Amino acid sequence: MNITPHAGAGAEISGIDLRTLEDRDFAELQRAFARHGVLFFRDQMLSEDDHIALAERFGSININRFFAAHRTRPQIALVTKEPDQAANIGGGWHTDHSYDEEPALGSILVARELPPIGGETWFVSMYRAFDALSDGLKGTLMALRAVHSAAHVFGTQSAYRQDADTSGGRIGNAEAADALGDPVHPVVIRHPLSGRPALYVNPGFTLRFEGWTEQESRPLLEYLYSVATREAHICRFDWAPGSIAFWDNRATWHFAQNDYAGHRREMHRITIAGCSLQAA
Repeated sequence: MNITPHAGAGAEISGIDLRTLEDRDFAELQRAFARHGVLFFRDQMLSEDDHIALAERFGSININRFFAAHRTRPQIALVTKEPDQAANIGGGWHTDHSYDEEPALGSILVARELPPIGGETWFVSMYRAFDALSDGLKGTLMALRAVHSAAHVFGTQSAYRQDADTSGGRIGNAEAADALGDPVHPVVIRHPLSGRPALYVNPGFTLRFEGWTEQESRPLLEYLYSVATREAHICRFDWAPGSIAFWDNRATWHFAQNDYAGHRREMHRITIAGCSLQAA
């Protein structure tokens, strides 16, 4: 197995077949995942059942409540964009499932149908984002907690619900998003796998700091987001047939680029259940 770190975030793994991982190689993958936060694979030939089996080696599958599901395998969420749809899913910086009391460990995304050009996914590391802050700001953030929510993204009043073109049947179950509570998580977590401190707020689902108004929270949140997404911090993953990305939602953000108008893109995503998060 070869592990090649990417600039910005993550590492590319080569020299293995994910369908036939021996225990020794699987253990090395687990260590690389904890260290790098996102792993990229090329030239893999995973069937839907192989995809499910791989995910189950890392943990229990968290079946998505809001995305359309695979017709015969509900463990797989469909992340699609049709040629006549203008908006994509995930077209902004975010990390999945921070709106849950026990945020998901991560997701394994498999390319199934790709546009001829475009459609990259960008990643940034929350380890690196935290490390880039001053010691004074780090200390301030370690004393803070933040409120996260799904309702404004997936609920009955969200853009997905209000804009039929945006949703196109790809997003549903809005009432469940409205019914979810707004969990509060530490702003700096002690990562459950690596033990490293990581920044844990994101533009998609973080509303405000606990005890602060949204207006008061916005300047500091925007500053943190600007640090996290500095040009030097961004890893741009160019998809090809057989490509797979496996990211840790506690250690990374991602951003699906929407630059392939008139073409279809279909990705299969399986999300793995996580745990409650502790402050650093």
